[in-house]
Amino acid sequence: MPEIIETTVYQLAELDEVAKGTARAWFREGGFDHDWYDAVYADFEQICAILGIAIETRTIRLLGGGSRQEPRIYFRGFWSQGDGACFEGRYAYARGAPAKIREYAPMDTDLHQIAGTLHALQRRNFYQLHARVRHRGHYYHEYCMEVAVERASPVSQDMTADAEDVVVEALRDLARWLYRQLEREYEYQSSDECVDETITANAYTFTGTGYRFG
Repeated sequence: MPEIIETTVYQLAELDEVAKGTARAWFREGGFDHDWYDAVYADFEQICAILGIAIETRTIRLLGGGSRQEPRIYFRGFWSQGDGACFEGRYAYARGAPAKIREYAPMDTDLHQIAGTLHALQRRNFYQLHARVRHRGHYYHEYCMEVAVERASPVSQDMTADAEDVVVEALRDLARWLYRQLEREYEYQSSDECVDETITANAYTFTGTGYRFG
């Protein structure tokens, strides 16, 4: 016949340090099944727009029957060989990008360098360079980006000898920058401080040894 079993449960703050570690491990195991990187993606898309890069999107079908557009940004991480980030899109000259990126991210010298490099190259090519960026392969890092660079010259003038290499490397530098931001965000969201705050806000309860109850 049925029995009633009473169990004492605890809030995170009431657990000892060993039990807290068990509770945090439970949360980290399933706590990143949401789009925790959305804010990083949004920031990256804004930066790309300033630099003259339009990130391509793909259609995601929703369970309710609708759909939404998702940026073609990919990453795999963290801390394993081959981890990284990449993106797909189109690049063209954007007026005033170096000044605008300094206004948007005044302390980020890496972005300043990328914007300055692309601007100087465009000036040497009369602001006629554009590029298409595609992902290739089964991995997600900067070397999986296939970059096709062209010059839209009305008189069919060739691009400067360094143009393709400079654009490719600048866009790869941007992918490396993105990966660093994703890594920092992941480290922040998985930190003890952030995990404790989330567990507490959701009022999760645990047994005395730190295992999730309910």
